[in-house]
Amino acid sequence: MNKQEIRKEIKRVKLGISKEDREAAAMEVMAKIESLSQFADAKNILLYNALPDELPTECMLNKWEGEKNLFLPVVDGDNLVVKRYDKEYVKIGAFGIIEPLGAEIDSDIIDFIIVPAVAFDRNLNRLGRGKGYYDRLLSESKAFFAGVGYHAQLLNNIPVEEHDIKMNCIITEREIL
Repeated sequence: MNKQEIRKEIKRVKLGISKEDREAAAMEVMAKIESLSQFADAKNILLYNALPDELPTECMLNKWEGEKNLFLPVVDGDNLVVKRYDKEYVKIGAFGIIEPLGAEIDSDIIDFIIVPAVAFDRNLNRLGRGKGYYDRLLSESKAFFAGVGYHAQLLNNIPVEEHDIKMNCIITEREIL
């Protein structure tokens, strides 16, 4: 399958995941993230505020706020910028995603990045939505990249291009690669 066919098929599959299964998967993924030494050692975590079809991250934001310095990406033109998360200072931004207000920070301080995707493969490749936002952000980072999603998003192989950034690990509710 090509990238567009994969995106279409994964979208169809994710529509079949119940709200209860979404929440349960998020809790399983969070526990697996917390088991990683790279997470334990990290002080500054970049995660995402989930779109309706993505693995929910609200449980992570709620649990880790106060334990870790949390940051969220904000769409700025063709790029993502990083801002500190504070649930009291947010707005609805691009694509209807809740974004933090405040100043952009230097993404060099980020130790650990939790990365969403449309699909992943067993070679640690990631397929995004096709705009390249995360590839541009990750290409500048020295952080640890943990791709997260539902097991249904994990394929044996996906098409990759030169600019696609590999993950350090991929975490689903069933396994860590």
